[in-house]
Amino acid sequence: MPVTDETELREILAHDRVAVVGCSSTPGKAAHDVPRYLHRQGYDVVPVNPYAEEILGRQAYDSLADVPGEVDIVDVFRPSEEVSGIVDEALDRDETAVIWLQLGIHDDEAVARAEAAGRQVVEGLCMEPTHRRLLG
Repeated sequence: MPVTDETELREILAHDRVAVVGCSSTPGKAAHDVPRYLHRQGYDVVPVNPYAEEILGRQAYDSLADVPGEVDIVDVFRPSEEVSGIVDEALDRDETAVIWLQLGIHDDEAVARAEAAGRQVVEGLCMEPTHRRLLG
C-alpha cells in the first residue's frame, strides 16, 4: 500500500539524494519545475534524461542504472507504461529506499513488486506541494 501517512512522508522527505527519471530541461514543465524546487530546498537532485547532457546545471544521466553513487528516492516523471522498467532499475539499486510516482503515474504490479522488495512507494502526490505542506 503506497505511503500516505504524514509522518512517513516527512521521513521520506528527509532523504537527501533524488534521481528524477524524466527530468525535463524545459522550464514550465512539472518535470523541470519540481526538480528545480527540490534543488533549491537543498536536495541533491540527479537528472535522468537520455536526451540532455545537463539540466539545472547538473549532469544528466541516460538511465537510472548510469547514476553513480547512492540514490535515496527515485522520482518518476515518465508515463505509466514505463514504470515497470524504472521500478526494475530501482530495485537493482540496493540503497534506493523510495520510489515516488508523480501525479497521474501508476502501475499496480510494479508498486506491488517494489513494496514486496521492501521499498516505500508514494503515488498520487507531487513532491513539491507535499514538501511545502509538510516541511515548508
